Amino acid sequence: MELTHLTAVSSVDGRYGPKTTDLRAYFSEFALIKYRVHVEIEYFIALCELPLPQLADFDQSLFAQLRNISSEFSLDDASVIKETEKTTNHDVKAVEYFIKEKFDGLGLEKYKEFIHFGLTSQDINNTATPLMLKEGLEQVILPTLAKVLDKLKIQSAAWKDIPMLAKTHGQPASPTMLGKEIHVFVNRLENQLNLLKQVPYSSKFGGATGNMNAHHVAYPETDWNAFAESFVKNYLGLERSYPTTQIEHYDNLAACFDGLKRINTILLDLSKDVWQYVAMNYFKQKIKAGEVGSSAMPHKVNPIDFENAEGNLGIANALLEHLAAKLPISRLQRDLTDSTVLRVIGVPLAHMQISFESLIKGLGKLELNQAAIDADLEENWAVVAEAIQTILRREGFPKPYEALKELTRTNSKITKNSISEFVENLHVSDEVKMELKKISPFNYTGIY
Repeated sequence: MELTHLTAVSSVDGRYGPKTTDLRAYFSEFALIKYRVHVEIEYFIALCELPLPQLADFDQSLFAQLRNISSEFSLDDASVIKETEKTTNHDVKAVEYFIKEKFDGLGLEKYKEFIHFGLTSQDINNTATPLMLKEGLEQVILPTLAKVLDKLKIQSAAWKDIPMLAKTHGQPASPTMLGKEIHVFVNRLENQLNLLKQVPYSSKFGGATGNMNAHHVAYPETDWNAFAESFVKNYLGLERSYPTTQIEHYDNLAACFDGLKRINTILLDLSKDVWQYVAMNYFKQKIKAGEVGSSAMPHKVNPIDFENAEGNLGIANALLEHLAAKLPISRLQRDLTDSTVLRVIGVPLAHMQISFESLIKGLGKLELNQAAIDADLEENWAVVAEAIQTILRREGFPKPYEALKELTRTNSKITKNSISEFVENLHVSDEVKMELKKISPFNYTGIY
C-alpha cells in the first residue's frame, strides 16, 4: 500500500502530517543520513586544516565542493546509501562508501581513506543526533512555542483589568484578575525556556571506546583531544563530552527532554484550565462557517483544540519520559539500545508541534464572556468575608474569623445586602464600616 496521509500508521505522518512537515528536515531517516554526511565532510575538512601530513597538499579551494555534498544532499543520494546498506548491513559504513564515491567523481581518490579516519559509527551518530535536535528545536519547535507565548501575552494584557472569581478546590475563592491568571502561565513557560536554553547540546567524539586510540597510534605527536574539542565546537557548534565510553552518555540530552516535559506539563495545565473556563461559560468560542461541534447536537461548540493539545502533550511526555530515563543507561562501554530509541526523538517533538498549533488555534477562537464572569462574582458575595475579617483583626475586633464563619455558613444566600447589614451591626467606628462596605467581589482582587 502506498504511503500517504491516509495510509500512514502514525498520526504524526497521517492525520496531522500537514502540521509536522517542517520536522521532516530534522528527524526523518533522510535527515539522519544527511546530517551524518555533513559530519563526515566537516571532519575530513578539519583533518585537512589540522593538517595531517598526508592531507597537507589538499587543495582547500575544493572545500566548497565537499560541503556541497551535504548541503545539496538529495532523496536520490539517500536512496543510494540505503541501497548500499542492504549489502553492508551498516548504515554509517554505507555513508562512508557514498562519500568515497563522491571523492572518486571529484578526482580525489588519493585522499578518500581519510574519510571516517579513526572513527567509530557513534562518533558520527552522537554528533549528528544532537545537531539535528538543536536545529530542529531552534528552527521549528521553539518558534512555534513562541507563537503560543505571544498569544498568551496578548491575552494577558487584554484581560488584565477583568476581575474574576477564583476557584480553589473547585469552590469560590478570593477574586483574582483574568489577565494575571494567564500571565502565570507566561511566567512559568518563560522560566522553563530559560532553563532549557542552559542545557548544552553535547556530543561524543573519541573513537572506538572514547580514548582516540586509533588516532593516537597513527599520529602519537598530535593532541587529539584538543582536536576533538575544536572540531565539535568550531565545526559543528556542539559541546564535546569527555571522557566517554563508545557512546555519548546522554545526560544533557535527558536534561533537555526533561525540560521539554516541564514545558509540556505547563501547557497541559493551561489546556485543562481553559477547557474548564469554557465549560463555566467564561469564554465563548468563535464559530467558523461550516464547522460542526457534534454529530448529534447542533448547538454544541466543543473546546476540541484544547482537548487535542492535552492528548498530544500527554503522548509527547510519555515518550520523553522513556527517552530521558533510558538513554543515560548502557551496558558497559556500549549496547545498541540507544540507537533504537534515538530514532524516535522526532515523534514526541511532532506531538508537541501538533499541540502547539492546536493551542494557537484554540486561543485565537476564545471570546471573553464578561457577563458570565460578572454574574459569577455577583452570586458569590461570601468571598469578601476574608477581606472583612482581616480588617476586623486589624481593628482588634474579637474573634472576627468566627463571626464571618457564622455569617457565611448559616445564611443560605450571601448577598450585597446581607453583607451590608452584617457590617452595619458591627461594633466598630463609622469610618471602618464605610471602609468595609466599599469592598465587593469586583474590587477585592489584590495587587497585580
